[in-house]
Amino acid sequence: MRVVILGGTGFIGRNLSIQLVSKGYQVVSLTRSSRPSKISGVRNVVWDGKSSSGWQEYADGATAIVNLAGEGIASGRWSESKKKSIESSRLLAGQAVCEAIAKADKKPKVLIQGSAIGYYGPRGAEPVDESSDQVPSFLSEVARKWEESTLPVENHAVRRCIIRTAMVLGRGGALSKMVPPFKFGLGSYLGDGHQGVSWIHIDDEVRAIIFLIENHTCKGVFNLSSINPVTSNKFNNTLARVIGKPVRIRVPGFIIKLMLGQMAEEVLLCGQFVLPEKLIAAGFHFNYLDIEDALMSLLN
Repeated sequence: MRVVILGGTGFIGRNLSIQLVSKGYQVVSLTRSSRPSKISGVRNVVWDGKSSSGWQEYADGATAIVNLAGEGIASGRWSESKKKSIESSRLLAGQAVCEAIAKADKKPKVLIQGSAIGYYGPRGAEPVDESSDQVPSFLSEVARKWEESTLPVENHAVRRCIIRTAMVLGRGGALSKMVPPFKFGLGSYLGDGHQGVSWIHIDDEVRAIIFLIENHTCKGVFNLSSINPVTSNKFNNTLARVIGKPVRIRVPGFIIKLMLGQMAEEVLLCGQFVLPEKLIAAGFHFNYLDIEDALMSLLN
């Protein structure tokens, strides 16, 4: 049993690799670095970020390919070049996956195609699920193109699952950037704080991906998000309570926009209340249903 992961050295990819190895899978992690993996049982393979060159042999006969590759979106103001890089990094990875599968004599059994709840665009208070339409935005268009980038693999009878992932909470990722200010008593509310924060614990994220790999009837779009999204105000209040520091600051939305521009509008000040209807219908059970329990498990 072999799983090839594009983006395997990232936050989700590392945690996924560890769990796959524990279940007896051979893991091939595609990386731009020539350094060996620090995870026992994981083989790092160098690739160019845009083709199947160097890793084609591992795609042939693989149990699964997991495409998580893409440049991070929350690293400051978006210049035009940054926006192009966010999009192209995802589309080139999708192109590489299609190339590898087309060339494979024995096709992989399933492709897990990364995406994000940003697909739905900025929403109000109404909950959204996999059947919800898009609201146009930069991130929603990137997510749509990212998902469509691997559509051709279905012509090769490869089962394809698209995972629209919420903010993943774990020891790393977004939470590692949030915690330090709160520990120093500098945690803050963002804008009016009514925007939706959809989240998922890293353990449930990894379990859900493996669930989709192993359940052969699963295909199409799945929201990887807790069944209990919260408002930004509730998320920050809960984080502060778990850390033991009060939140006394509210940063007005216009200031955040002045500092971070479009990134602030689409990532920090707008949100979605996303529900994982299809994942639940497929029989998946979440271990972390409550935001306080999730944060307690990670921070205490």
